[in-house]
Amino acid sequence: MARTTGSDGARTEEAIRSAAIDLIAAHGFEATTLRAIAERVGVQPGTIYRYFPSKGQLLVELLVEHLGFLLTQWALERPATDDPVELLRAFVDFHIRSHTLRRREVFVANMELRSLAPADRRHVVGLRRRYEDILTGILQQGIELGAFRLPDARIATFAILAMLTGVGTWFHEGGRLGKRELIDLYTRMVMQCAGAETVSA
Repeated sequence: MARTTGSDGARTEEAIRSAAIDLIAAHGFEATTLRAIAERVGVQPGTIYRYFPSKGQLLVELLVEHLGFLLTQWALERPATDDPVELLRAFVDFHIRSHTLRRREVFVANMELRSLAPADRRHVVGLRRRYEDILTGILQQGIELGAFRLPDARIATFAILAMLTGVGTWFHEGGRLGKRELIDLYTRMVMQCAGAETVSA
């Protein structure tokens, strides 16, 4: 078996993560073996244990990395404003961009919570809740200021996230709508769902 990345270093660890995401997205966690991941990377199966003590821990780290990316990147991109309308626009833009760029990670994160051990699942769900809380906070602030007309900010959060996240399952570059047009369209729909006074993109 040809060794393509070497057995040490950040490069190999990143190659293992990428191969694992590819294979889990394609075949599911239970059907993906460490041997298959090693073959994809071009290392011996035992090499993976230098970076991840088990297949289960590898999955945990993949999910934690994805959610950590979302939380960190939103903190960097969040507009310097307290206007809930502008924040909601920015969140829709951010969510669609990140979820269409990281389709495999999104798919694995949504589908493989079931494969986590209970303690690991609680940890990952806690991170996901922190991300959901960002949108809930925006919506709740908008309700309190009269910018949004919603009966329940938390339920609206789940509805909006389901709508936005679904884009990653069907959107492809080069289709009828470009990504910017898509974001503008979804922004208008989300604003309408929120009962915002101004719904133009």
